[in-house]
Amino acid sequence: MSLPHDSGLYRDTIQKFLGIYRYLRRYSRQMQQEGISGRKISTLRYLLEAGPLTIGQVAEYLCVSDSSASELIGALKCKDLVSRRRSERDNRVVLVEITPQGRQLIETMPLAGFPLLRQALQSLPEDRLQRINQAMNDMHTLLEIDHE
Repeated sequence: MSLPHDSGLYRDTIQKFLGIYRYLRRYSRQMQQEGISGRKISTLRYLLEAGPLTIGQVAEYLCVSDSSASELIGALKCKDLVSRRRSERDNRVVLVEITPQGRQLIETMPLAGFPLLRQALQSLPEDRLQRINQAMNDMHTLLEIDHE
């Protein structure tokens, strides 16, 4: 019986996983050098595409808590990349929107990393997305990551 690591399929799978990992690390480092995280770039891209959003909508898109999204929005606001305003329909609702400076930043950033992944996944047929989702579930199980 041969060990799994002797298998070409095993090596190919590990190499593909490492390729994704390295790509995302390089992208993250590049964004850090630009002075902005990938998550902030994703948020700005989403605001550019979807228009003014609530903190809850941003949190749902990023798969984070409302408080984490609020902190992120606060950091973007300090850099004058987003603004907050009250909804005209419901004064209790605060909307976040991208500023001209935020728009300019996004238009100069190449589409890569998680923003590219989000866009690419949304364009896939449901059956392919289901297969990828199942593979991610398997990776979570193999790495003993809690499903949140």
